[in-house]
Amino acid sequence: MIQSIHISDAEKQLTPEKINELKTLEHRTIDTSDIPELTKEDFMKMYRPIKKQLSIRLDADVLLWLKSFGKGYQSRINTILRQAMNAAGSKRSDV
Repeated sequence: MIQSIHISDAEKQLTPEKINELKTLEHRTIDTSDIPELTKEDFMKMYRPIKKQLSIRLDADVLLWLKSFGKGYQSRINTILRQAMNAAGSKRSDV
């Protein structure tokens, strides 16, 4: 676990010997063989598209229904629209 220390405490611990030890580390290659390959599925779990702000008009009953599930109705709208977009898939025509 990494611990945070104040800069003045770090400076006290940074002896000339420690500095030389750290300098030798910069020329070493890092062994990444124990890190699993990043798959497309893994990437998509981390992917966060850029959000655009907009104003839309919804029927009052639709908005009431979306809000009835609790906080996050805007994210819910986005999820519903994304599912519709993905379902349309290749049926989409460029606009």
